[in-house]
Amino acid sequence: MEQTLSRQEASEAVQNYGWRFLLGTLQTSVRVGSLAQATGVAADAVAVCGDDADRHLRVDVRPDRVVFTLQSSDRAAITTRDVELAHQISATADRSGLLTEPETGTGAPRSVQLVEIAIDALDIAGIRPFWKAVLGYTDEVGAEGPEDPLIDPVGQGPAIWFQQMDRARPQRNRIHFDICVPHDEAPRRIETALAAGGRLVSATRAPAFWVLADLEGNEACVTTWQGRDG
Repeated sequence: MEQTLSRQEASEAVQNYGWRFLLGTLQTSVRVGSLAQATGVAADAVAVCGDDADRHLRVDVRPDRVVFTLQSSDRAAITTRDVELAHQISATADRSGLLTEPETGTGAPRSVQLVEIAIDALDIAGIRPFWKAVLGYTDEVGAEGPEDPLIDPVGQGPAIWFQQMDRARPQRNRIHFDICVPHDEAPRRIETALAAGGRLVSATRAPAFWVLADLEGNEACVTTWQGRDG
């Protein structure tokens, strides 16, 4: 029977197969040498998923990589079936001499990430319909309330979520980016951002998120799945 998994359960179930848990999805990136090879890798993954491909799998095919995303679309969550498919896709890639394990070390290319835009608001229910309309976004499955996040129905743009303010803060930017990265890549991402002129504003909620800012005070958060349960 297909069961929904917690963040911890989902992450641990795929960690050793090169997949990472990001914002309710499992993702991995496979490096390839050509678009022809990429389409072949994608086709192999679709084949191994069988009838479950349409409900669970999304594929981004590029000449240098293929990014796989797994999620049970009818639940907007990770289930035991998503984990099974991740293992099967990794095994299929391995038989082709390809790796789903992200590269590590200084200078290594980033593996996978998801970007969210956070909008500070005094009246979330009042501004949410505007952003939904102007972006052509929709509600996530099971999140249709007047203050819930919005998503791109075709998966091209970042998710939008709304942060409740208790008073106006004109001295601070009202829109900031949340960059959700694999939990084991967060320290490297923060280190490079600080080396590039950024500063650490707050780490009080780490490892759920670190607040960083550029030289002019514009903020961005590096986030992970950790530290959000309990």
